[in-house]
Amino acid sequence: MADINALKQKLIQQLGCIYQDITLDVSADDLAEQLINTMNISVDCDEPHPYANHWSQQDVIMITYGDSIIQEGQKPLSILAEFMDNYLECINGVHILPFFPYSSDDGFAVIDYSSVNDALGDWSDIELIASKRRLMSDLVINHCSSRSAWFQNFIKGEGLGHDYFFTAKPEDDLSAVVRPRTSDLLRPTETATGLQHVWCTFSHDQVDFDFRNPQVLLEFVRIIRQYLDAGVNIFRLDAVAFLWKIVGSKSINLAQTHEVIRLLRTLIEHAQNNAVVITETNIPNTQNLTYFGNANEAHCIYNFSLPPLLINTLITGSCLYLKRWQMSMPPAQDGTTYFNFIASHDGVGLRPAEGLLDEDEINTLVETMVSFGGKISSRTSEDGQQKPYEMNIALIDALQGTVKGKDQFGLDRFSCAHAIMLGLEGIPGIYIHSLLGTGNDYEKLANTSHNRAINRHRWDYNELSRLLADDNNQHSKVLASLIKLISIRTRQRAFNPNATQFTLHLGLQLFGFWRQSRDRRQSIFCISNITDQVMELPLAELNLIGTETWFDLIDGEVIADINAVMLLEPYQTVWISNVA
Repeated sequence: MADINALKQKLIQQLGCIYQDITLDVSADDLAEQLINTMNISVDCDEPHPYANHWSQQDVIMITYGDSIIQEGQKPLSILAEFMDNYLECINGVHILPFFPYSSDDGFAVIDYSSVNDALGDWSDIELIASKRRLMSDLVINHCSSRSAWFQNFIKGEGLGHDYFFTAKPEDDLSAVVRPRTSDLLRPTETATGLQHVWCTFSHDQVDFDFRNPQVLLEFVRIIRQYLDAGVNIFRLDAVAFLWKIVGSKSINLAQTHEVIRLLRTLIEHAQNNAVVITETNIPNTQNLTYFGNANEAHCIYNFSLPPLLINTLITGSCLYLKRWQMSMPPAQDGTTYFNFIASHDGVGLRPAEGLLDEDEINTLVETMVSFGGKISSRTSEDGQQKPYEMNIALIDALQGTVKGKDQFGLDRFSCAHAIMLGLEGIPGIYIHSLLGTGNDYEKLANTSHNRAINRHRWDYNELSRLLADDNNQHSKVLASLIKLISIRTRQRAFNPNATQFTLHLGLQLFGFWRQSRDRRQSIFCISNITDQVMELPLAELNLIGTETWFDLIDGEVIADINAVMLLEPYQTVWISNVA
């Protein structure tokens, strides 16, 4: 049973931190009461358990748009559900990217948070998917569409939303503001009260909210409650690092932003104690780690440094930078974990590689991706320079070769990348186009002129089914290899997201780490040859216990001699375990 009085006092304290410099028209006591009522929390709700892990090795999440697979005459969400039922029995979670009415940015300029996009389906389709798998939904919390009813009321100066948006003046000192775009920060907008300049972190169609107004906070709590009722179990807080703005500051990662996340987590876990909050903060690694708080903020953070570092490792044949980074990463406390991914609907961010890869390494990485057909998106740095911000390329194409050029090991390299990711501490997220081995979509890129469209292909279900039925087809081979790895992973206690992890020292051509189950009964040594040459692995360096029998989980072979030298083919991974 929930202690409502204790919850209310906690909320009052959090509200005091958020609004300490703001004069409100409502008391913190009344606002806390409104938040509790809006979230529909009562004494009948279960009390959340501190440091509880709401995940296991069985959790794998597929990342997809609601219409990544289509079939004429059918609702895309219905087709997505059918595809998952037919092909992805081993995957128990799905992140459906914004499935709401939108005006731009492939869903991230939301017009109406309370509706499902008619072109995709309706809430019954969402609820059906949520009844079979853990459902992650975006909470696009920093901004909404300029075509939303709220922003139209802002223009009219009346009605719900008229005071929801952050404005500044052109003469304000905004030089320190950090953002991932090169467009003008302020959008001039004629309103009933005169010319206003609306803050737009991303595009001028994505107008930023003003969380100094507590009504904005209440509105998002209403939205969260609706999503919980529809079966959403995981909340992805999109672009949340930019949520709180202060003129004259960087307006990123501010203390108030962190406190808003803590407050939302407090409410969410009291409403549904196994729900999970994930922060999407595409920023340098040390800043990203702060979103764990003291195990009281995000349950999970996106491991944004993994994609550029892993791709760099596999195209250079050296794990120097990946290994350095992994050794520096703190193990996640109970109640928190990492969300690992190496491809998504966005490109491969380069800001999370800052301070981890030197400038020459980044330039080589960027040049190699361009040579493989990728595009590069830029941002304006603090000193006004244009810097690479994101590499836009399908992962299957990003790994088709090395810095020396294209070669015959593309599929092996691609499988190696996923074997590494699936073994790491944390929950794995796999983009649908990685599961399907989808290449660069140049037609969509040409039609939209948006770099990110290159990795947002839309499959016809009949055509996809035909290709997947052919065992010799690249798409079928990729899906089969990844399903095999996922199926093995989900059965291993040593792959629990919070199981022990130590980095192995096997030189720069072999990348390895040791995972141990929380009960210490299972050990898995995960070693990958990240080069295009056959490499020797002296098993004696692993210190395998001689009284136990060891297996390679991937090929099923028993290791007869724990002191032998194992030969690893180019990009081969072994998962050496004492439990078959």
